[in-house]
Amino acid sequence: MSGITFDYVEQYIKSLICEESDILREIEEFAHKNLVPIVQRETARFLEVILTIKKPAKILELGTAIGYSSILMSMYANENSKITTIERDINMIEEAKKNIEKYGLTSKIEIKQGDCLEVLKGLKDKYDLIFMDAGKGHYNHFLPECLRLLNKDGIIVADNVLFRGMVANDELVKRRKITIVKRMRSYLDIVSKDKGLITSVIPMGDGIAVTTRRKIIDE
Repeated sequence: MSGITFDYVEQYIKSLICEESDILREIEEFAHKNLVPIVQRETARFLEVILTIKKPAKILELGTAIGYSSILMSMYANENSKITTIERDINMIEEAKKNIEKYGLTSKIEIKQGDCLEVLKGLKDKYDLIFMDAGKGHYNHFLPECLRLLNKDGIIVADNVLFRGMVANDELVKRRKITIVKRMRSYLDIVSKDKGLITSVIPMGDGIAVTTRRKIIDE
């Protein structure tokens, strides 16, 4: 049990998800074998739905790892979509490049190497969708830059926001994770209370927060 939902609920939801494509299954198996963290299957399916509905042309991803979610998003986004993804670990980048090249997506996915916040500060483009999946204790630091880079009707999808249930329950918090939990609570507090934003927190996978700008209705 992940601490987010009851185990029987998780298992039932997973049973409803069809087998991944050969491309994703191969990368998924590599990740499990080599203990590389990638998005959970429920989260992957959620991204597929959001991308199919939104059809974003420009996507920004924080946290490339081995390219699993970049490739997933490329498959379901706008046909001419471009993805910019940020990763600091050179070993992860090398593996991601192999996967991206192997599946013919080099022209659609660009990896930027470096500290996530520093890279964010140097970006100028606007994005239709931003997927946060890096530096779990720094989402609140990434947010101002992400909002600067987000198109007016863009969406921010943040993964792992309930962090194994610890964010919602003090009894689950492990001492060495206190800082991450406090900062993730801060992130959720900011996006939930900002009157210019509207956020929904979904207890799926390891917790997903979906944020967009609130439409101002003239009185």
